[in-house]
Amino acid sequence: MEQPGTTTPLTGAVRELATQVVSALTSGGHSPMSAHTPVTVGDDELGLAAVRVLGADVLLPAVLHRTLPAPADLAVCEKAVLAYPPGPDASPASRWSHWAMVRTLADLGAPTAHTSFENPEPDAAWLEDLPWQGLAHQLALLAALAVPGADSAVAGVARRRTVDVARGFVRAVRRRGWLQAAATGRWLTLLDDVPDTLGLDAGLAFVALMGGDDPRVALHLQAARPVLPGAAAGRP
Repeated sequence: MEQPGTTTPLTGAVRELATQVVSALTSGGHSPMSAHTPVTVGDDELGLAAVRVLGADVLLPAVLHRTLPAPADLAVCEKAVLAYPPGPDASPASRWSHWAMVRTLADLGAPTAHTSFENPEPDAAWLEDLPWQGLAHQLALLAALAVPGADSAVAGVARRRTVDVARGFVRAVRRRGWLQAAATGRWLTLLDDVPDTLGLDAGLAFVALMGGDDPRVALHLQAARPVLPGAAAGRP
């Protein structure tokens, strides 16, 4: 996860892009014709790199609001996928992030993704035996896979290790790691057997209070809102 206080052109571009995604998420849902505002993605090298860092979450407003993204955004996301494929030495998390992006593009009707989405899911066995701390860290990196109704082998591991994910959430909150807390909390909103004693709803509200100024934290929290108890009633 990104270190607090780190500022580079890329991290700045990622934060700006995340801010736009959050804006699109929070402005959506009022009518079928205006379900979200477009996310303006630059197609220069820095912009494409930011898309690859944020991954499938760039398209999260369209996924959650069940609308088509702006054609220009879809095209830039396709360009980023083609420009930055995982190399032979890529980490499993990088491979899964790429897979999630291509799957999302295919689901949204991107023509290039339809023709290139032929590979099966990457292997997720490496997650099974990780200690709970490592599992929580890796799931936080792969939080773009934590989308209602989108199943994957990674999600299957999370379902089988709910208690470990919950332990990771608590650890992140105690260590004030708001980005990891928001990302692991996002996963927990999709799991059925989260312990009631965790107080997930209140925990995510606390993360929002303490770390919500970070647009990547806000993005994960917005992704969790549709499935949090009370969200339909407009509870923060």
